[in-house]
Amino acid sequence: MDRLGTFALVLALGLAVYGLVASIVGVRRDRPVLVESARTSAFSLLAVVAAANGAMLAAILANDFSIAYVAENSSRATPTFFKVLSLWSADEGSLLLWNLILAGFIAAVAFRFRRRRPDTLPIAMAVMYAVQIFYLALVLGPTRPFATLATTPVDGRGPLPLLQNHPLMAVHPPFLYLGFIGFTVPFAFAMAALVSGTLSDRWIRITRRWTLAAWIFLSTGLVLGALWSYGVLGWGGYWAWDPVENVALLPWLMTTAFLHSVMIQERRGMLKIWNLSMIVGAFALTTFGTFLTRGSILSSVHAFAQSTVGPMYLGFLILVLLVGFGLVAAQAWRLRSEGRLDSALSREAAFVGNNLVLLSITFIVLLGTIFPLFVEALTNRQMTVGGPYFRETTIPFFLLLLFLMGVGPLLAWRRASVAQVRRRVTAPVVAGAAVMVVLAAAGMRNVAALAAYGLATFVLAANLGELGSTR
Repeated sequence: MDRLGTFALVLALGLAVYGLVASIVGVRRDRPVLVESARTSAFSLLAVVAAANGAMLAAILANDFSIAYVAENSSRATPTFFKVLSLWSADEGSLLLWNLILAGFIAAVAFRFRRRRPDTLPIAMAVMYAVQIFYLALVLGPTRPFATLATTPVDGRGPLPLLQNHPLMAVHPPFLYLGFIGFTVPFAFAMAALVSGTLSDRWIRITRRWTLAAWIFLSTGLVLGALWSYGVLGWGGYWAWDPVENVALLPWLMTTAFLHSVMIQERRGMLKIWNLSMIVGAFALTTFGTFLTRGSILSSVHAFAQSTVGPMYLGFLILVLLVGFGLVAAQAWRLRSEGRLDSALSREAAFVGNNLVLLSITFIVLLGTIFPLFVEALTNRQMTVGGPYFRETTIPFFLLLLFLMGVGPLLAWRRASVAQVRRRVTAPVVAGAAVMVVLAAAGMRNVAALAAYGLATFVLAANLGELGSTR
């Protein structure tokens, strides 16, 4: 199985390189046959990456302990269900799954645009193939999931007990991967629009739809992870502000902001540079998250220095930032806004406020996550930033976000009158205040919790009222 798996990965790398080259040459020389062959190569790529994953799964189920990954992450006593989950229980195997999901997204794009193809498709395919090449290089280079042992052990060590005691292990990591990897598609179409100068509205519609799909996957993964934490890990709650949790939250925050601000671009032709920058930022944050969790840097800055995978991730992250934001800067003159913000009392202004709050939370979480790494690098002393920092710094912003979620739908586009806003917010404000009074009378004394319940009621009442008024 080790030879079959390695051969499949080498073949996949060849197909990805061909897809990249054929896409670029085909579009530059106006050769539709090459462009079409690059598109259809995506299906062959998916098949051979699936074969590599199948080879590893077969080795695990057959107890082939000559493969180091199988010996380290499975055993004869491991139940079959958890043997299957061993495929993504450690870095080497999870990178195989990562490559499979990425190839699946590339094939999905190739299938989706099999007839009506946007002008940006060849370059977008080239970008996705380039990302695939990077992750295939990881499994063919430093991680080598099909590496064999000199002496085959009688039995394997088996997966960590923590990974065998909850069925959510079957769905939590795959949904996170679907979310993280899914952001490759909007990033690719954004880069294609910038490279080609095709900055019409179509690319933003394509990007929004694929971003929404990835956002749903990531949201599901975050919720499943919170349930797993509560039920198994014993952290005393659904969220502990652990660095691994934080790096999954960061791209979710940025894409949530993008999904709101992109509506302003579609409706008013505003925030074009802002939206492109957030697409680049979201993809960079997914790369940063994988770099942080897989590059040994969370265990120690010194361990990162000795790692072969970590520097590759860091180099890829730097490349994404330089190319992505470099292209945005180069095309900034083409991205002038067609409209402008007419009033601070408008739905556009509420969306801008929503974006600023979400990006502020993103910065706070990012700072708290990476600050210990800088301290260790400079002082050779390890430290942690715990939950109190994140709670005290983010709660005011989350409360403000709740307020904007309630006010935004009540505001008109372009400009709203004070009298109109006052009339629409009265009932939701009364409902929120009533809930706060009832909870305070029942003994709740936490001011932030009271405000959160009151604002959540305000949001619910405001949105129900808005839905009722549009029927």
